Amino acid sequence: MTALTLTNVRPWGGDPVDLTIRDGVIAAIGPVGADRAAATDLLDGRGRVLLPSFSDVHVHLDSTRIGLPFRPNSVGPERTLAACIENDRRNWRSAGASVAERATETLGRAIGHGLTLARSYAQVDADCRLERLEGVLAAREAHADRAEVQVVAFPQAGLLLEPGVPDLIDEALRAGAEVVGGIDPCGLDRDPVRHLDVVFELAERHDAAIDIHLHEPGELGLFSAGLVLDRVRAHGLRSRVTLAHAFCLGGSPMDRVAPVLDAIAELDVALTTVAPGPREGLPVRAILDRGIRLGLGQDGQRDYWSPYGTTDMLDRTWQLAFTQGWSRDEDVEVGLAVATVGGRRVVDPSTDRSTPLARGAGTGVGDPADLVLVTGDNATAAVMDRAGDRTVVRRGRVVADRGVLR
Repeated sequence: MTALTLTNVRPWGGDPVDLTIRDGVIAAIGPVGADRAAATDLLDGRGRVLLPSFSDVHVHLDSTRIGLPFRPNSVGPERTLAACIENDRRNWRSAGASVAERATETLGRAIGHGLTLARSYAQVDADCRLERLEGVLAAREAHADRAEVQVVAFPQAGLLLEPGVPDLIDEALRAGAEVVGGIDPCGLDRDPVRHLDVVFELAERHDAAIDIHLHEPGELGLFSAGLVLDRVRAHGLRSRVTLAHAFCLGGSPMDRVAPVLDAIAELDVALTTVAPGPREGLPVRAILDRGIRLGLGQDGQRDYWSPYGTTDMLDRTWQLAFTQGWSRDEDVEVGLAVATVGGRRVVDPSTDRSTPLARGAGTGVGDPADLVLVTGDNATAAVMDRAGDRTVVRRGRVVADRGVLR
């Protein structure tokens, strides 16, 4: 039986304890120095805050430029979805490194910051075919002992606009992707019935989950969301579908949003956000009050869409708190729970949900030993300061310390 004891750590910034891990789960928590078995490896936590490790459940590892020289954004003044897609397609082959190299570097940096779980999109279209998917799969393999990566076969340029894309998505699912992607059934493909026919048929054929980017705003987005929910109900795919972005839920009146949220809760559809800002940001409290699964992500990172993204989910947690207008510690800690345990629940709906997304989540006896030690007077201070002195543990093994991978 393998064992590791983290000594003098403060779960969620509370009182110091010793925490023992056995066979990949938290086995015991007790007073500092009270019971340290001779056969147990010890890691001095130095009084740092102990949190569940981070989960980035909306990331595009195939488009990152992290680690490469800065390249000014060339989308142009009209930042439409189509313009961003085309800018990426014009440039991704001339990045200066392969997709596999860039994805591996970005994922490694994220692990160094405290991540052990990601859901990454891999663009599949008539231009790149499976090349970008292969790069993401290579990054997943390179870091397989350090992090779990779930891959979405994602038709970024549309599912129906170019010939052969549904067949390529089918091929991607046979090649290693686990999730069927979709995007703006009305706004991009302009044929929501056929778009959703393809997505749900592929999901049933491969027994795969579904993750649909929904950038569509206002009434259009609410209409598309309603169509997706109708399909979930008709196909019996409760707990198998995620709506990513879902800007319409943040930019519409609550009397229109509330019934949609109720249906999302009923069907156990998950939501993910990248904390975009007050106009498009999700109503997090209303979502969590309904028990809806919610995760956080970095989206693209210094890519051909925008210069933002740092690979550090603690940065994105700060952004979530800032854009939600949160100032109280208990609210900021909700953001931390969304960025950690919340993402686990999005990726794996069977994850225990008996603990609410709040202070203390993910650090109790029986919880997975996927953890990160961070510097701070308390959990909120760690979000505000975002210091670099971190130790990352996956399944009871240290996989990174102060940004250096092991």
